[in-house]
Amino acid sequence: MPAPRRPALGSAVAVSVAAAVLTGSLVLVGCQRGASVGGGSVAPSPARPGCPAAQARAAAAVAQAEQTAPATPGPADGPRAATGKDVIYVAQTMTNPGVAGAAKGVQEAARAIGWNLRVIDGQGTPTGIQAAFDQAVGLRPAGIVIGGFDPDLTSTQVARTAAHHIPLVGWHAVGSPGPSRHPALFTNVTTRVEDVAKASADWVIAHSHGHAGVVVFTDASIPFAETKSTLIAKELATCPGVRVLTEENIPIPDSSSRTPLEVASLLSRFPDAWTHSVAVNDVYFSDAAPALRAARRKGGGAPFNIGAGDGDPSAFQRINSRQFQAATVPEPFAQQGWQILDELNRAFAGAPASGYVAPVHIATAANSQGATTWDPPGYRAAYRRIWGR
Repeated sequence: MPAPRRPALGSAVAVSVAAAVLTGSLVLVGCQRGASVGGGSVAPSPARPGCPAAQARAAAAVAQAEQTAPATPGPADGPRAATGKDVIYVAQTMTNPGVAGAAKGVQEAARAIGWNLRVIDGQGTPTGIQAAFDQAVGLRPAGIVIGGFDPDLTSTQVARTAAHHIPLVGWHAVGSPGPSRHPALFTNVTTRVEDVAKASADWVIAHSHGHAGVVVFTDASIPFAETKSTLIAKELATCPGVRVLTEENIPIPDSSSRTPLEVASLLSRFPDAWTHSVAVNDVYFSDAAPALRAARRKGGGAPFNIGAGDGDPSAFQRINSRQFQAATVPEPFAQQGWQILDELNRAFAGAPASGYVAPVHIATAANSQGATTWDPPGYRAAYRRIWGR
């Protein structure tokens, strides 16, 4: 796995997971200039609705996702905190904002629960990650966190943890939340790709009043990313007035060199039809901005861009300053860090995994209030209550 330049899907460029094969044809017809109902600048509304039923459903879903306080900040109950535990967080690379954000949450939670935590940086290469995992297993901790990389890269080390009865909790280690048998994880902490894809597509439907020409940016070399973009297109197709103009397959490590050229080409091909974009990662919009700026597009105007995953600080900065990104579906990195330690505490107690998955959230300039990360309220108190800390 090459060292990632930017945050990857759900924050880890190297994640490679088995993805469900989605079939079925997508009916994609009709297109007019988009109009806003949520975050971002407002464009003129179309004379007629593009898909009243789908638009109403999407608007309701978006309103729910834009709430700043989730209905459930964490699991309802669990075992009291174990004492004197040593835990190691093996990071794919600490230069990845998502991996580092989750690590920061784990560090904060470790102080709250009273455990010792060590972070070992894999430096973003297969060799580095394997060496970091080797070091972690050699230290014989109570538990190990797989921070943002595919456990298949470290199958030898994973087998050693099983032999030493060291529980593993993954963060974005496989494509779905919850326990995993192959690879053997007590649980995996992540949002649901289906929820993230649907939220981003629903935002486009609602924001455009059911009339949009959409470009989807993806990385087909990563099964997780390809699945996400397929799900996005499937949800967009529920509104006949929304048309996918094209899907741009740009490997995330090549985004800085390829995205500006592709965006310039898109502006030439679809000068008026391109109203919205959805990207499987916010990084594409960082790299699209120079080309959009060179074309004299307004930072708060079309194309209105939403990132379907990650939500690193640079994405929030673009959103808050209305510079070529209107929204993102962010990961709650710190909250997930606290959940990771709670899951390990359940493993130590012989209890099952919590089954908790953080609700999907849509961040815009209107609801982020200048924040540079999605940090929902309530979870710290909830976990402290469970742990007795």
